[in-house]
Amino acid sequence: MLGRILTSAAIVLASFNSLAADGHNHQEAALTDMSKTYKVLEQPQAVPANGKIHVEELFWYGCGHCFTLEKHVESWTSKLPSDVQFTRVPAMFGKSWVIHAQLYYIGEVLGITEQSHGDIFKAIHINGKRLQRKSEQREFFAAYGVSEEDFDKAYSSFTVKSRMQQGDKRIRAFRVSGVPALVVNGKYLVDASSAGGQGNMFKVVDYLIEKERN
Repeated sequence: MLGRILTSAAIVLASFNSLAADGHNHQEAALTDMSKTYKVLEQPQAVPANGKIHVEELFWYGCGHCFTLEKHVESWTSKLPSDVQFTRVPAMFGKSWVIHAQLYYIGEVLGITEQSHGDIFKAIHINGKRLQRKSEQREFFAAYGVSEEDFDKAYSSFTVKSRMQQGDKRIRAFRVSGVPALVVNGKYLVDASSAGGQGNMFKVVDYLIEKERN
């Protein structure tokens, strides 16, 4: 799986680096025409048929812009409406991305994502830890009471590998060119560039949620 991911990623990675920063480093623009603040996906993707409106965050732990968006994510999800479901999908556009995606899914399998997710961002962007090596990751999760045996079992588990494959397939289906990005109900793509700044992204998401309700 890793070879396939890296082969496809190599094609887009060179252009990704310049695209990723676009729209992130300016002040939020006024939202005067909401129709221009998001992109309609050419090929909408299916979401679970559970009666909820789905919002997906596409991210990479090594992305500085994803780290700064996290405060907006935390604020927005703390007031999540009962008819909205929020999930995260780690992007895998390079070797280190794949390693960090595995780290995310290990946390999921261990049932500690809510505690560890923000701490992983802080460990990388504040404390300077890369969390690329298995030994680093094992040590990181030990702080949450995860034994070496439980970590190693999750690290090589079929469930983690399967979720990585599913996540990679979904990211590629969205045809995104950078992260962070938000996808609403498998139909609409919102990023800092389209929204006029990170501070506007969830304002646009709220608008699209209301659009889906009607």
